[in-house]
Amino acid sequence: MKNFLFLLGLLFFCHTAAQRQGKDYSNILKSKNIYEINAFLRDAHPDDPRRSVLKPRVMKMMKEYIRTAHPADQKVKGMQEMLALLQKRPSTKIDFDEMNAIIKQKQIAKYKEQLEREAREGKQVWASNSYNFQQPAGGMSVGNTEKTYIDKEEEEFRMLMNISPEEHKRKTVKLLNTLFEQDPTSKEQSVLIENKSECNIIVRIEGVGNTRYRLAVPAKDENSIVVEKGDYLFTSLVCGAQYASQKSIEKAIVVSLDSPK
Repeated sequence: MKNFLFLLGLLFFCHTAAQRQGKDYSNILKSKNIYEINAFLRDAHPDDPRRSVLKPRVMKMMKEYIRTAHPADQKVKGMQEMLALLQKRPSTKIDFDEMNAIIKQKQIAKYKEQLEREAREGKQVWASNSYNFQQPAGGMSVGNTEKTYIDKEEEEFRMLMNISPEEHKRKTVKLLNTLFEQDPTSKEQSVLIENKSECNIIVRIEGVGNTRYRLAVPAKDENSIVVEKGDYLFTSLVCGAQYASQKSIEKAIVVSLDSPK
């Protein structure tokens, strides 16, 4: 009997702990918060009867928010995207494969536009020697050795960015072909680097043997590269701070780098 009571108490404790760790949606029907209701629709069981009430309610709330929003309100675009998803599905939840497909489509559109623009203008768009190079964030002082290293990084960044229009076009076409490629046996994949920092960076991607890549990414911008599938060490100097991370590349991936906190 004691063992039974102990087991019952243990199960009750585990159930209570699990409830505390999860989100509490017990009063969700009273909620007037768009993001809270949206979170419920993502988390709730597909057969939860509250869905039939809350989905049309939150869609109505989103439409009203968009209608009365200021023209410069940055939340409007997100609301529109959520509404578009809710028109077609039970929630705004997106799995990894869907997110991967969205990223691919955005990249394809971006690079196709660049190729078309370059064809019209007859000149290179990306390469430029006018980038503003910045010292480490926060005005930190650096020794001569570190300053020399940073100067070399800036010089290398200029060199990597200053490619010919023909080379830029070749790389862009290769990237587009990789993004369009659906063959799982393909030996290459694309890597998108988002540089959210205030500094220009070089991302070094080192694999087995002599497999190495370098990608220059301007501050507050992004850039992509096609690499062979495999295991890599990603390193970079981000506003004076060292970044290092191991990644296995079998599918297209996105890597976001930000300024050191």
